[in-house]
Formats: sequence, structure tokens, C-alpha cells
Amino acid sequence: MAVKQTAGRNSLGDLAPKFAELNDDVLFGEVWSREDKLSLRDRCIVTVTALMAKGITDNSIKYHIENAKNHGVTKTEMVEIITHAAFYVGWPNAWAVFPMVREVYAEEKNGCSDSLFGLGEPNVNFAQYFIGNSYLKPLNVKGVGVFNVTFEPKCRNNWHIHHKGGQILLCTDGEGWYQEWGQPARKLHPGDVVYIAPEVKHWHGATKDEWFTHVALEIPAGGASNEWCEPVSDEQYNAL
Repeated sequence: MAVKQTAGRNSLGDLAPKFAELNDDVLFGEVWSREDKLSLRDRCIVTVTALMAKGITDNSIKYHIENAKNHGVTKTEMVEIITHAAFYVGWPNAWAVFPMVREVYAEEKNGCSDSLFGLGEPNVNFAQYFIGNSYLKPLNVKGVGVFNVTFEPKCRNNWHIHHKGGQILLCTDGEGWYQEWGQPARKLHPGDVVYIAPEVKHWHGATKDEWFTHVALEIPAGGASNEWCEPVSDEQYNAL
């Protein structure tokens, strides 16, 4: 899908109409729209790094930091990107960019107490099946079980299996992981949906540096039950 951009025409259309046209229609309309070659998220990261390397610290790099945030780059990831790039493009350049990162991510939530459905209560009844602290808020228990689950950073549940009835996860806040047995882990962001089929061994939880919240919908089935298995070891988790 083509990226619609009008900044060139809005700012320079009267002065340099051809430049404005190339900016809006070629750079953004064609190059940025080649998502089959490189995702918009990755293009945002490349662009921020390139502008930082050139020592450009005006509104153009702020725009691309905002664009990166809007395409799923977390504050933790952006800080790590700039820290890594600083060794190659210059320490002063990183110092100059970090204030813009602080400004762009200033409204990012500190924890998940103000998440969509609220934090809930400490998940004490299932604490033995979790590494780290989690919080549970039942949203519906009639007909279809719907539960808001929040994980602190590094918190994850044990490997487990839903027998007969499966589960659907609706990710609402933060950043997390989902992994099925024998498959690579999938990183989760707000808006992601995970379908968990019956009899599939799996686990889910937060990333190392971010809180994570999802709504878990239990798929009704006669005789449905959960089987809790071994914990996700620190070695497995830290390798992600």
C-alpha cells in the first residue's frame, strides 16, 4: 500500500514544486511503500540511524522517531538502537538525539495500571504456574470466560496445554512473547491476536523490559481443562 505524504507540497510546493513532488510521490509514495522488500518498521529504524549518523537533530529526525513509535518500535528498542549506533556514528550524535526520544515517548505508560481494563488483583491462585508477578481481572465468567491478564517485565507462565477447549489472546498493552512447543517465539504488540488450538503446548508472558497485558478468551468445550507443565527456564527465556 502506497504511503501518502504531503509534507513536501505543504512546506515547499510554492518554492520548489519539483522537489516537493519527488519527496511526496517518489521517496514516500514509491520507496517507502515497498513493504515486500523491507517493512515500514525497519525503514523507520534505518532512517533514524542514517539521520543520526549525519548529525541531523532537527524536526526531521523527530518525525521519523515518531513514525518508528507508530510502527511498533518501543522506547526500549529505540534507546538500544541509538546506543548501538553511537559506537559507529558518534557519541555526541546520540546525546543530541536522546532528548527527542524522551519527548516522543513521554506519554508512554509507566507499567500497565492504566491499561484498557485496569490492572486487577495479584494472581495469587495461579502464582505457582508463573515466574514473576502477574495480575488477573475477570471480565466475564458466564458462558465464555474472559480474563484480563497483566505480566510484569520478565514474568511468564509455565508451558501449558488447553485440553478440548482452546484460547484466544487479544493483546492490549505493552510487549510480550508467545511460543508453541518446537516453534520460534513470536513477539506480541498491542492489536495482535493469538489463536491457541486445543492440545498445543505453549507459554506466553512479558518481554524483559516491558509490561504486557492481554485479554484471554476461553473457548467453551465440554470437559475442557488446563494442564500445567514445566516452567520456561531462564536459559530459554534469555535466549529470545
